[in-house]
Amino acid sequence: MTRAFLRARRPEHKQQRREAILAAARELAVASGVRNVSLGAVAEAVGLAKSNIMRYFGTREEIFLILAAEEWRQWSAAVIARLEGSGDAVAALAETLEDRPLFCDLLSHTATSLEHNVSVPAARTFKRAILDVIADLGPRVAQVAGLADREGVELVGAASALAGLLYPVSNPSPALAQVYAEDPDIAATCPDFVPTLTRTLKALAAGLPAIRES
Repeated sequence: MTRAFLRARRPEHKQQRREAILAAARELAVASGVRNVSLGAVAEAVGLAKSNIMRYFGTREEIFLILAAEEWRQWSAAVIARLEGSGDAVAALAETLEDRPLFCDLLSHTATSLEHNVSVPAARTFKRAILDVIADLGPRVAQVAGLADREGVELVGAASALAGLLYPVSNPSPALAQVYAEDPDIAATCPDFVPTLTRTLKALAAGLPAIRES
């Protein structure tokens, strides 16, 4: 049963309410997947009406774009930490993505749904946040991988894009999981996340210098 909350009036109370909504959405997404979390479910989890949720976030998609931006920043920090102790930039990218299933889930929905049904300011804020992360992380990856800064940016962008594509395929629905269990020849076509991501990124990292403009 939804419990009534007094309307938040002071700035710090409004910020606490925003953080509670984001935390609830994150918890629900981890438990059941981004696509299965409705605005109503988030509202129920924090004890608010849907109309009250919209005082803080215009839409469900806006909530998840904010979470996606947070995940981008956390992923970048994790990659940088790995790079400090490793000479393998591709492994740092792939393995830190594997460690972040929520991030990969959000990546898989970003272009197809989360960037839709949001305001122009929300979309701009999200895109600028991502560009800032990639602009900082790309040269750090490039330095370890022996690439030009621009190529490091390309590699980071490719890693995130491929993770978004591979994650839902390598984490099949219950129906497909049963098909794979019953039909090994079909199961053989289901890619393993890290090996596939690693192989593709290695090929890209090797090929970028070969097509470098003089």
